[in-house]
Amino acid sequence: MQQALRTFFLNEFTQEKYAAYLSDIESFAQTKLAFRVAETPVFISKDLKLKMEETADAVIDFIKEKDFKKLTEPSIPNEFNVPGENDFPQLMVFDFGICKNKAGEIEPQLIEMQGFPSLYGFQYLCDELTRKHYSIPENYDSYLNGYEGDNYIQLLKEIIIGNEGLDSVVLLEILPQQQKTLIDFKITEKILGIKTICITELIAIDDKLFYKDSGNLIQIKRIFNRMIFDDLVRFPELKYIDLTKKYEVEWVAHPHWFYRISKYILPFTHHRYIPETYFLNDIKQPLPLHEFVLKPLFSYAGMGVIINVSQNDIDQIKDPENWILQRKVDYAEVVETPVGNSKLEIRLFYFWKEGWEKPIAVHNLARLSQGEMIGTRYNQDKTWVGGTIAYFEK
Repeated sequence: MQQALRTFFLNEFTQEKYAAYLSDIESFAQTKLAFRVAETPVFISKDLKLKMEETADAVIDFIKEKDFKKLTEPSIPNEFNVPGENDFPQLMVFDFGICKNKAGEIEPQLIEMQGFPSLYGFQYLCDELTRKHYSIPENYDSYLNGYEGDNYIQLLKEIIIGNEGLDSVVLLEILPQQQKTLIDFKITEKILGIKTICITELIAIDDKLFYKDSGNLIQIKRIFNRMIFDDLVRFPELKYIDLTKKYEVEWVAHPHWFYRISKYILPFTHHRYIPETYFLNDIKQPLPLHEFVLKPLFSYAGMGVIINVSQNDIDQIKDPENWILQRKVDYAEVVETPVGNSKLEIRLFYFWKEGWEKPIAVHNLARLSQGEMIGTRYNQDKTWVGGTIAYFEK
């Protein structure tokens, strides 16, 4: 993992620089961080980057097949069947665990994908401030395919805002002020000029949607959707409009893509960097359970995942069609830190603009872990873990 750069960074690092970096993030957003940001970026070789892009391209080819929607229709819950789905997802992400194969070679393994946005604003700022506080070589970049800060923001505006006025576009979430990703919403508001609203603030009049601003009703033409519909079950007390009715509004991305492009399609995809995966209800013969991980299809942040699977775990599942068994991969402790080596996961951001033949990789997010899994809840009271950014060799 680019050992010379790792050594250089560790020699340059100070707690004062790290504290100033975090302070600048919160100062720009005018919001406190609610998740841990790691002390270090990561440096990725050209070869490893190309392997990730090769794998994502194989999945994209599958998504572009003419019967893809028919194949993935069962993934959409009836209660979240929202009218107005478009022909393609404008936003998607691919999550790769950085692993070691049997020969001890570092390689990516596709763990998950989502037809859903990520921390696009936060990662823009992360790159800006990492370069401000640390020395990043000129031949390394967090962006891909010719993008950089300015044209990345321009692309976000073209995809999310389109030709509408800023007042007509909203970022939609469930109780955004309570979300750990609030800081990303605040940064997005600043760089795009749109407002964040809660689903409870949507007002339906006939077939149009509105929100109130200073007492005035403002019609919503486009929704930048950051709301995971499944999450609504955690808030039964909330009152909100019925989004399964047809309204004159465009979704970016439409809620159906969260279900279509997800772990649901892993059993249909086959590639050397995609772990063997089965729908639980499709398994016809016993599998060596100790070699597999049991995952709910539509969870996020690792919730519900069972690493050490037993037959009893499987017997307890009432809806096996909504679960997968995925072959375990060996996350490698590839990132050297002063407190021990960390495991690494890289999320590639893919955007699909109107008129493009297919989506392309544009930016990224990385996460470091010293726990059993990636994610904040598995790294309590640890340092040199958390969210960060990858710099790819050009």
